[in-house]
Amino acid sequence: MSVALNAKKREDHAKSTTKQLRKNGQVPAVVYGKEKESKSIAVNSMELLKTVRDEGKNAIISLQIEGESPVNVMLHEYQTDNIKDLLVHADFYMVNMTEEMDASVPVRIVGEPENGVVQQPLYEVQVRAVPTDIPTEISIDISSHSIGDIIAVKDLPSAKTYQVTDDPDTVIASVLAPNTNADVECTEETTEQPELTGEAQTEENAD
Repeated sequence: MSVALNAKKREDHAKSTTKQLRKNGQVPAVVYGKEKESKSIAVNSMELLKTVRDEGKNAIISLQIEGESPVNVMLHEYQTDNIKDLLVHADFYMVNMTEEMDASVPVRIVGEPENGVVQQPLYEVQVRAVPTDIPTEISIDISSHSIGDIIAVKDLPSAKTYQVTDDPDTVIASVLAPNTNADVECTEETTEQPELTGEAQTEENAD
């Protein structure tokens, strides 16, 4: 199932025009695909953000470009202005609904280990599947794990609809022993700051 997103053709690529688009709540974007001619378009920024938030970044989008038949796409990547917290550009990839493709899928740790704390160095895995079978996320329960246990790609739940292509031995998470009170006390002793005296103390008080 796909979600619809309206788009307008974009023929004027002047910097001033692009700036005005963003000011009007539009995001300049490009649509491209295998053996397909790329197209410059613009989509509503809020509608795109809502689609990603509600459906996930791997959602199948029915892109409805004005004057053309809808085309199935996925959001390939997007760029943001961190200072203004705005979308500034987006790339959409045309997908063949019957052909397998690769996509990054989030891994979510659920539950709490029997003891220890969880460290997760890997938050996404590569998955190969037809577009409609790409999962929104893959969850793994660590409730039965304890200190010293390692969760690798090979420990992810198996599925018939997609294949995880990462190295099976790649570590997703591990359960570590928490810091002891002795460790904390030692850290406090070694990081204790010397008492300020004389001129140095006067300067700090001035701040």
